[in-house]
Amino acid sequence: MAAASNEEANYNLASNPKSSDIVRPVIANFPPSLWDDRFTSFDMDIQLSSMYAEEIKVLKEEARNMLTSVDIKLSEKLVLIDTIERLGLSYHFENEIQEQLTLAFNGHLKLELDENNDLFITSLQFRLLRQHALDAPSLYACNNLLWHIHIYAAIFKRFTENKNGEFKKALCTEIEGVLSLYEATYLRRQGEEILDKAFSFSKAYLESVAPNLPELPLKKQVLHALDQSLHRGTPRVESRRFISLYEEVESKNESLLRLAKLDFNLLQMLHKNELSELTRWWKEMDLISKLSYARDRVVECYFWALGVYHEPQYSSARVMLAKTIAIISVIDDTYDTYGTIEELKVFTDAIQKWDIREIDRLPDYMKICYRVVLDLYEAFDAELSPKGRSFAVHYAREAMKEIVTSYYVEAKWFVEGDHLPLFDEYMSQAEITAGAYFLTITAYLGMDNATIEVFDWLLAKPNILKTCNVVVRIIDDVATYEDEKKRGQVATGIDCYMKEHGVSKQVAIQCLQEIVEVRWKDLNEGILDNSVSMEIRMRVFNWARVAEITYKRKQDGYTYPEKGLKPHVVALLLQSFEI
Repeated sequence: MAAASNEEANYNLASNPKSSDIVRPVIANFPPSLWDDRFTSFDMDIQLSSMYAEEIKVLKEEARNMLTSVDIKLSEKLVLIDTIERLGLSYHFENEIQEQLTLAFNGHLKLELDENNDLFITSLQFRLLRQHALDAPSLYACNNLLWHIHIYAAIFKRFTENKNGEFKKALCTEIEGVLSLYEATYLRRQGEEILDKAFSFSKAYLESVAPNLPELPLKKQVLHALDQSLHRGTPRVESRRFISLYEEVESKNESLLRLAKLDFNLLQMLHKNELSELTRWWKEMDLISKLSYARDRVVECYFWALGVYHEPQYSSARVMLAKTIAIISVIDDTYDTYGTIEELKVFTDAIQKWDIREIDRLPDYMKICYRVVLDLYEAFDAELSPKGRSFAVHYAREAMKEIVTSYYVEAKWFVEGDHLPLFDEYMSQAEITAGAYFLTITAYLGMDNATIEVFDWLLAKPNILKTCNVVVRIIDDVATYEDEKKRGQVATGIDCYMKEHGVSKQVAIQCLQEIVEVRWKDLNEGILDNSVSMEIRMRVFNWARVAEITYKRKQDGYTYPEKGLKPHVVALLLQSFEI
């Protein structure tokens, strides 16, 4: 990236005489970064990483042999697959896992007769099949092995009372079974009433028994599931936690546990190396000292990228994504907390024209930001052109133009305050500024299998993308509402909903959260859309997961990472496992 000019480098917002008389929005005064130079340097231990890689190679073969063994019955194989996935190892065995689950889906691998009434196994099989886009119905015919047929009775119906359809009280002695059912219900889709009942039943039961469970791994698992479901959690965060939990399980497979620890540590070395590169780039630009109104969150930006894909083959893609998140965060703050409408109009127009000659029209502080944007995408083009992927940069630039345009529309609503849009009108812009579309386009930049057809698929705004935007936007809006009101914003999503429906803030928030729950069901439907590969569509789904943990408990864990993302960053990027 080209260095900023001396004039820009010496620029100071507070001392700029041209802006001294400008009335600006209430500046947010965001807290500084938590990390200082913690991640700026990292020296890869080549010898240690080589040792890890050699042992991992041996242990992977052991695990692969277990997965493909014909001597292991289906129920044991399902537990093995679930354990491998929870330990964060599934990316090593994607083909083997898909093959085994497809055999189960088609009835070539069968449960034993006495296992058909096992709530734990039934729920586990259902969840694993749906996670892998094998459309396991919540309904099935008399032969529950024929998952693909179209005339069904409820697979979970055998666990309910005949008269009222409620789940049997006798199940309340099967804690692991009810926990398995609870996790399975998070993959339900709209119209699956029996799974809605299963969710209510399992959640209420687990909440009632959790406080009185003995201090065992099972209690930790129940409490964590109630706080964060597996399906909605980001895979890397969930695997880090599960490795520690699995170590306490008496029946653990020592070989798998060691493989998981070695693999986590080795992959963490790569992640720390990427973050070191990213933080040095950020430090060299020194944007925050020049644009002091913006949030300094480059580490959290990397964590978001890690939530989208953590696997080693996405290393360069992850760095490109994290850089883009860091820059769009600064642009977002420019529109939300500092720029005047007049300045933002000029900046928006300059982005549309995407021409360095437009820089002279901008205020000094915006020149810094504008140059950084153009330089960033020029660097992407230089990196991707030798691979024949310049087309991807074109899509990414167009997505940047779109999100900036919507930032400007929202800024006019927020700052001018003379138009409070209807909720649907608000969402038409807010779904774009939520960022899932823009950031998914960016996530695909460095993915070699993201072809022109994949970008065109995303450009058509498929349902999974529209749904993800709604989920991300509402989760974000609920968490940031109080801070936005303090900054004087008058056209937030909650305000629009309150006015249109004539309800209180509390009712509006409750209604919006109910919308989110419905949309999660639609996201589950989107996982089954085979227009593109599972690898491609899960990048969209993962943005909803990132929002889920970033804005947990209605708190803005990105702006205030002390409240949200800090423990996850520490666990993934600072703490290794003892080997």
